[in-house]
Amino acid sequence: MPNSSGQPRKAGNGEDSIYWDKSKNRFIGAVSLGYTPAGKRHRPKVSGKTKTEVRLKLRELKKELEAGVKSSATYTVEQAVADWLKHGLKGRDAASIYTYRSLAKNHVVADLGRAKLRDLEADTLDHWLDEKAMVLATSSLQMVLSILRRAITHAQRRGKVFRNVAELVETPEGQSGRQSKSLTLLQAKSALSAMPGSWIHAYLALSLLVGIRTEEVRPLTWNHVKLDVPDGTMPHVEVWRSVRRTGETKTRKSRRTLAMPQQLVAILCSLRETQQAQRESLGLAWSDEDFVFGTPSGEQRTAEDVRRAFRSLLKEAGFENPKAWTPRELRTSFVSVLSDHGIPIEVIARVAGHSTTQTTEQVYRKQLRPIITQGAEAMDDIFPGAEEPKK
Repeated sequence: MPNSSGQPRKAGNGEDSIYWDKSKNRFIGAVSLGYTPAGKRHRPKVSGKTKTEVRLKLRELKKELEAGVKSSATYTVEQAVADWLKHGLKGRDAASIYTYRSLAKNHVVADLGRAKLRDLEADTLDHWLDEKAMVLATSSLQMVLSILRRAITHAQRRGKVFRNVAELVETPEGQSGRQSKSLTLLQAKSALSAMPGSWIHAYLALSLLVGIRTEEVRPLTWNHVKLDVPDGTMPHVEVWRSVRRTGETKTRKSRRTLAMPQQLVAILCSLRETQQAQRESLGLAWSDEDFVFGTPSGEQRTAEDVRRAFRSLLKEAGFENPKAWTPRELRTSFVSVLSDHGIPIEVIARVAGHSTTQTTEQVYRKQLRPIITQGAEAMDDIFPGAEEPKK
C-alpha cells in the first residue's frame, strides 16, 4: 500500500509483503522480522504461482516461526531420508535396515528426492502414491509411505520442517501380493530325494517335515536338536529362537518343542557327522552350540544363501521354474500335506504354533514343553522307508 508520499510502504516488523518477481516468473511473499545482530535485514521468503498460494505459504511460515522452527528452504526429501537412515534405525536388525534402505533408494528418493521438504504438498504425495499403486503391492506401499513419514518426523524433531505432510495422505490399494503356494505330494517327494547329504537337503527336510518357519531354522543350534534321547522319548527339535532382533520367536505360542519323523532324524545325524568332519579339516572345534545349517566356518547363513541353495535343489529335482519358489513355502507345504492326509486342522495349527486355545497358550509359555508328536508320526506315515538313525 502506498504511503502519503505515493511510494510503496515497506512492510513493518512482522508484516507480510507479496510481490511479482519477473525473473523467477513467480509471486514472492516475505515476512519482515527486523534485522539480524549483524545488521542484515531478516526477511524469510516463500514463492508460488498465485497470490493465494503465497498467502497460504506465508501463513504456514508464520506458524513455523511462532513454534520456533527454522525450516530450511533448501532441505530436500533426499537429505531427510538420508538423515533418518543414518540416525533413526538404531537397534534394528540388519535385514530390516537392508529393506528400508532398498525401498527408500528405489522409491522415495528416486521419485521425490529433489523436492524441497518444506514445499512438499499432500496433492503431490497423493499423485505419487497413485502411480506407485500401479506397480507395488499394498504392503510395499505402506512401507514406502511409512519411510517417508518417519523421515519427516525425524526432520521435525530437529527443527528442519514444521509439519509432516505425509501424515495427511492415505495409502491406496496396491497390487495383489505374491500368493503363497504349496508343493504337491509328488513335488515334495522329488524335492526330498534331491542333493542328499547336502546341508540344503537337511534344511528342506526339517522345514517340510516339521513345518517350522525359515526364520526359526537359520538360527537353530545343535543343542536344541535332540537326536540322542532316552528310550521312550522321540527325537525332537526345540523351536525356541528366531532371527528376529530380540532372538524371540514370532509369538510366545510359536515357542514349541516338536518331535521329528525318523527320516529327518537319519538326515540330521548324517549332517552332524559331516559338519564335525568339516570343522576338523579346517582346524576348528565343533560344539553343540554351532548352527545346524551354518557355513563350513560356523557362521549363520543369510536368507539369500538359503534361497539360492534351495532353488538349486529344486532345479536338481526337476522343477521347471525353481525361481518361482521360496523357502517359506515349505511351511505352507507342510500344512497342505498334513491336511490332505486327513490330519485335523486343530492338530496342524498346534504343531505349526498357530493355536489360540487357552490350554495350548499355557503350554507354550512354559520353559519345558511337552513334545508335540502328531506331525512327526503323520510324516513317517506319508514318507515311509526312512533309515534308522545312526547311534
